[in-house]
Amino acid sequence: MRVKARVYDVDSFWEFVHRPENADKHLELLDGEIIEMPAPGEEHGFLAGLFYHHFLLFDPERKMGVPTVESGYYTLDDHYTVLAPDAAFRLRERADAPLNKRWVSTMPDIAVEIKSPKDSLAQMRRKAAIYLRHGAQLVWIVIPDKKNVEVCRLDDNGSIQNEVINADDSLSGESVLPGFELELSSLFN
Repeated sequence: MRVKARVYDVDSFWEFVHRPENADKHLELLDGEIIEMPAPGEEHGFLAGLFYHHFLLFDPERKMGVPTVESGYYTLDDHYTVLAPDAAFRLRERADAPLNKRWVSTMPDIAVEIKSPKDSLAQMRRKAAIYLRHGAQLVWIVIPDKKNVEVCRLDDNGSIQNEVINADDSLSGESVLPGFELELSSLFN
């Protein structure tokens, strides 16, 4: 007899991750299935911190929006997926005041995913598609081994465009954060 695995939603996942035995685990929810990820390495954490730092330096008083590191995001039309981008930025008009104690019920405007050794680019692009199809405007997939970033965005037809930015170029906040520029050489030195 085949036993069906439990399908979690946002609320039951919240309860699950806050059990004492799960306190030190890094978990995400993807289509109702809990995905456990190993703790990121030092390089990964350093890069996530740099993105947060640059977002905060660009908008120190948080007038444009809210930067975060590894916060949970989901959408009201999908209660079976909670993603935790390594860094993110959400525009002020889409941010709650005060900040959420629980996960954010809207995707960030910019999501930053940093590739770990165990991640495949296909997995990362799948997550990028989820962010974009649920309201994110930009997804930056950081690939430390190649010292580049894949920028993902939707085109006018709703198709995902991928553009690779190399270490000697810079990332742009485009229309999400006009004027934001991040030299990749400052990340990969």
